[in-house]
Amino acid sequence: MSVDTSDTRTGRAAKAARRACPALPNALAGRAPAPASPARATALHSGGVAAAALLALVGIGALLHEPVLIPPIAASAAIVYGVPALPLAQPRSVVAGHLLCAAVGYLGLALAGDAPWVAALGAGVAVGVMTLARTPHSPAAATTVVVVLQAPDPVVFVPLLAGAALLLVLAGMAASRARRGAVRYPVYWW
Repeated sequence: MSVDTSDTRTGRAAKAARRACPALPNALAGRAPAPASPARATALHSGGVAAAALLALVGIGALLHEPVLIPPIAASAAIVYGVPALPLAQPRSVVAGHLLCAAVGYLGLALAGDAPWVAALGAGVAVGVMTLARTPHSPAAATTVVVVLQAPDPVVFVPLLAGAALLLVLAGMAASRARRGAVRYPVYWW
């Protein structure tokens, strides 16, 4: 039995998604709401800013021989540039979240070593610490894992991490002001 969804919100959203991306098969369009009409331009803008910021970080990391930052920072970039109004995209969460999680990682490393189970336990503890500190930023949990499994020198790693997180925030702020109609970032600083 077929149900006509043309008058429902979901049906309209699916039709709008098919109009926005006509090459997308109906099965893949699903029931997700359609992106806003300037979605392609927004996606190109956000993706371009993310790529530029990450390339800058790769260059800095290569100079300092610390390329381990890319996984957690790339995930942070996706949040800051993709959904800039969310609480976990705000500067407090991005910067403090990564720094708190690095501290949890170094504590786990000092207490129990560099075993995978320490990384897993540390990531869980880091999520709890971020929750208590009101700095929710899920990619920062990966910073804990990086610290435990790769044991980077904290004298180099922590300033690089802080700088990388701050660079993401500043690039997000600049990008939101460079594009007319973009969501203003940050919504709040602290």
